[in-house]
Amino acid sequence: MSADFPATARVRAKVEFDRVFEAGKRTAEPLLALHRLDDGAPPRLGLAVSRKVDPHAVGRNRIKRVLRDAFRKLRSRLGPGAYVIVARPAAAQADNLALRAAFLRVLQRAGALPPLAAAGTMPPAHLSHSP
Repeated sequence: MSADFPATARVRAKVEFDRVFEAGKRTAEPLLALHRLDDGAPPRLGLAVSRKVDPHAVGRNRIKRVLRDAFRKLRSRLGPGAYVIVARPAAAQADNLALRAAFLRVLQRAGALPPLAAAGTMPPAHLSHSP
């Protein structure tokens, strides 16, 4: 799967947003809330960034642009289903890097992405000790 963002990768209809909000599972953190509905279809993204988050269209569009780009890059690794991100007011003050990191964390907490392995120099310890 390439890193593009075709119309088939978007949640756009109100009916589909409503279905995700009603039947999906919610995972949240201070900047974002993720509503995920595993319906077996390829991963699709919907964004909700209200005027309460940022009264200026420029700010709302920046948040959406950053999240769309992050989704586009992760799409091939995501599990199937509809992903609706609801931005929270703190997202307006967050920089692009913080938005991307929050998006990644919320996807991992929701089980949509495997957690990243901790970087280290030591091999994993084995719990069983043989005499």
